[in-house]
Amino acid sequence: MSRGREAEPILPGLEGMRALVTGGSRGVGRATAILLARSGASVAISYRSRDEDADRVVGELAALGVQAFAHRGDLTSEDVAEDLFRKTGERFGGLDLFVGNHGIWPHEGVPVAEMSTEQWLTTQRVNVESLFYTVRAAARMLSDDGRIVLVSSTAGQRGEAFHGDYAASKGAVISLVKGLAVELAPRGITVNAVAPGWVDTEMAAPALQGEALEAARAAIPLRRIATADDIAGPIGFLCTPLARHITGEILNVNGGAVRVG
Repeated sequence: MSRGREAEPILPGLEGMRALVTGGSRGVGRATAILLARSGASVAISYRSRDEDADRVVGELAALGVQAFAHRGDLTSEDVAEDLFRKTGERFGGLDLFVGNHGIWPHEGVPVAEMSTEQWLTTQRVNVESLFYTVRAAARMLSDDGRIVLVSSTAGQRGEAFHGDYAASKGAVISLVKGLAVELAPRGITVNAVAPGWVDTEMAAPALQGEALEAARAAIPLRRIATADDIAGPIGFLCTPLARHITGEILNVNGGAVRVG
């Protein structure tokens, strides 16, 4: 069934919430930040280097009538991560929602036998070590009944040949979610992840060209590549009171391409 464009979605129960979204200057992070702001949450975003993109997103958030700011820095630095949360607490008076979205995906396939130590360590540093710094800070700062949602990948569940560094890093995210969910449950804090497949973002663009794009579409039962909004919606849902009894879960958002038991 085809429908015309409907009103922009608004999530229930988020008005007045205080949110932090890492990697929020573009792609899934930007889409998530805008969805949370549209639903009434104040939103801080972090970004590494793209000032113009971050400024544009903050303008979009502020235009929705909420508090918003951006914090620049490399989250592989423990001090930068701590400073991000400190400033968020100062600006918002606390934190209710944390979305850990930042990360890298080296798009050129490399067999493990030929992978450089530098590539392996860089991927783990960005996708695991920096996530640990932010998740640790979130666990300390979040209000009771808060939410943590991390962005993993289907690659973290099924593995990915020629991208062993990335798959291993996203598998680590999944394990972190499952353990942290138990640790924070006494405070009512839920911890979940979304696991996207292919998403039409700048990060994936080099791999989604020509025949490769058509092959990717053909492997997806819904026959389409996800948009950033397709991933932001499930992230936002996990932040709402509707998901209050869901924790330690990995929500696959891949158009049916990968079914993991």
